[in-house]
Amino acid sequence: MPSLVIGIASSAAERRQLAQLLGGTETFLIVSSAHQARRFLDLLRAPGVTRPATARDAVPIHDPVAAGDAVADDPPPAGPPVSGLDVDSDRRVLRWREREVGLTPLEHDLLVCLARTPGQVWTYAQLHRAVWGNDHLGRGSDMHSVVRRVRRKLGRVGAVPTILAVRGIGFRLASS
Repeated sequence: MPSLVIGIASSAAERRQLAQLLGGTETFLIVSSAHQARRFLDLLRAPGVTRPATARDAVPIHDPVAAGDAVADDPPPAGPPVSGLDVDSDRRVLRWREREVGLTPLEHDLLVCLARTPGQVWTYAQLHRAVWGNDHLGRGSDMHSVVRRVRRKLGRVGAVPTILAVRGIGFRLASS
């Protein structure tokens, strides 16, 4: 009997890793929260929804962020790194010269986005898609909270680079 595996991972990096792990699974869906999984299952149970005869016939749900595919308004490929700034993704640590500070999954993903294209302005939509894995912007307080925490951690290690807001557009990492 065919089955559907639903994976839940809050960050884009974790969703990519989960997609690699589930690559051999017949049918899988990766979402960023239990709420999204419940909404998907509710849609399947909704009256009038035609369900495929087997999971093999189901149309796969494709998350371009989880799959690592480019999305239409994604920023350009990585530019030169900011000298002295290192984000250790294995340990989720921000390193500036000899000093380190731990990062939460959201802080890590946001900083990786900004650090891979220093000076490039990331729009709110691009960051939300890359970090949270969806297009919901809401009031933006979630993003501003994460940016504020990353700025504080950059300051804690004495890093010269900082995150600058581009009013009404998004954020960029400035090296000085």
